[in-house]
Amino acid sequence: MGNWSLTEGDRLQAQALGITETQIRSQIQIIERSCYFVRLERPCTIGDGILQISDDAVESLRHIQAEAARSGRFMKFVPASGAASRMFQVLSYYFRQQGIEDLAEIRKQAFGGDGRAAAFIEFLESIRRFAFWEDLQAAMAAEGTPGNMLADPGKHWRTLLGCLLTERGLHYEGLPKGLLKFHRYADDGRTAFEEHLVDAVDYLRDAENRCRLHFTVSPEHLEGFQALLSTVQRRYEERHRVHFEVGFSEQTRSTDTIAVDAYNRPFRDPQGRLLFRPGGHGALLENLGDLDGDLIYLKNIDNVVPDRLKVPTIVWKQVLGGYLVAVEKRVHEFTRKLSAGVVLDQTIVEAAHFVENELSLPLPNGFSDWSARQREEHLSRLLNRPVRVCGMVPNVGEPGGGPFWVQAKDGSVSRQIVESAQVDLQSHDQRAVWNAATHFNPVDLVCAVRDHRGNRFNLHRHVDADAVFITRKSKDGRELKALELPGLWNGAMADWITLFVEVPRITFNPVKTVNSLLGSEHQ
Repeated sequence: MGNWSLTEGDRLQAQALGITETQIRSQIQIIERSCYFVRLERPCTIGDGILQISDDAVESLRHIQAEAARSGRFMKFVPASGAASRMFQVLSYYFRQQGIEDLAEIRKQAFGGDGRAAAFIEFLESIRRFAFWEDLQAAMAAEGTPGNMLADPGKHWRTLLGCLLTERGLHYEGLPKGLLKFHRYADDGRTAFEEHLVDAVDYLRDAENRCRLHFTVSPEHLEGFQALLSTVQRRYEERHRVHFEVGFSEQTRSTDTIAVDAYNRPFRDPQGRLLFRPGGHGALLENLGDLDGDLIYLKNIDNVVPDRLKVPTIVWKQVLGGYLVAVEKRVHEFTRKLSAGVVLDQTIVEAAHFVENELSLPLPNGFSDWSARQREEHLSRLLNRPVRVCGMVPNVGEPGGGPFWVQAKDGSVSRQIVESAQVDLQSHDQRAVWNAATHFNPVDLVCAVRDHRGNRFNLHRHVDADAVFITRKSKDGRELKALELPGLWNGAMADWITLFVEVPRITFNPVKTVNSLLGSEHQ
């Protein structure tokens, strides 16, 4: 631990956020560690960690899911607090770049292989294909833009960008993705938030026609989401004959983490105050754990498609949900029997077979030689945990995490979703394992968060606290190191019963940049 101390003012500042001095010191100790990497043993592949659902099983699993949905067991959890600024990085660059006015020069750069210039030209030449084009026209007109400029927006691209990105108009650069119009329909454009409402109808609807969804949002955008919901809710409810029960929550400040300088001392702003930063999406474990949920779908805000492509998404949501229900039923049957007091040896044998062959959880060497009591306790620990079923798409080169068999410190091996930042890619053998991955994580999960007695699990007991991310940032011209908590579907769920299922590529359609909306799946 470096040579530093906290003042009484520091303690009061942290206390106001719900953060203790012990937490600060613990976080800095984590940052001081020399290595944060996991140990990959091998990628999960079909037949070795990833299940491929047969055509015959699809309808059966959909039926199981439908029965559970009718009883009101399912809800959806959508992290929606992230700003859309990354979507518009290229546009922001040209908007703020001084001395560039002539598109001919940018086109020349694009033809010369400049990817950023090419993306910018593609945006301008396709502007009328975006769902927000009509809103942008209105914003430009309201600013007094003459009609001839609207007829040829490419000639006045800086005015166009100002009305799109800034508070002069739509302010898309400052909004979260959920509030941006993604798709155009005959009657209007539809935001990502609205697409999640419509998407949920066919797999969340219960016997009373209720659909329950929960969105995590940033404080400054809560009113925007609430206003949008109040505007569109009745329209979609009447159209689909459902009632939406929509909840919102904010990432609690008590999950913020301390930033440090190059010497691992608490980073201070020009006024001498400590700098706390959001702890990443892993902090949303708190929000997930607070839900009064049973079976919870988890999906990113930007992975949505227009109505014409929703059928595959809905079908595979039902398949994943049905498989979770079937697995959870068996898990609860065994945990109930193993906790009954007097446990038959046959029950232990059957539970061990289920753990090894259906859950693919390796048992320790010599397990069969253990006493009945030892085997019973070990199986109970393995089974009495939250369960998650994760869809995995065939790898087509998307950046991000994937499914791997990971070796723990005690030598045990488990299935994990791993991000590249968690892997020592300077190691030849680890890079080889990483590059051998056949599947990609699209963040398409369904979670069971209650035990066999119906009680909610304490999700914090199943986190791998070591699975953190250390990133380098800058503030006020000074470099800092920031600590991100174990990712929500990475280390935060590391100790869950984890099952990977292959899903079709068509179910994964993220919007990483504004030009992603020009893809056929979003048109």
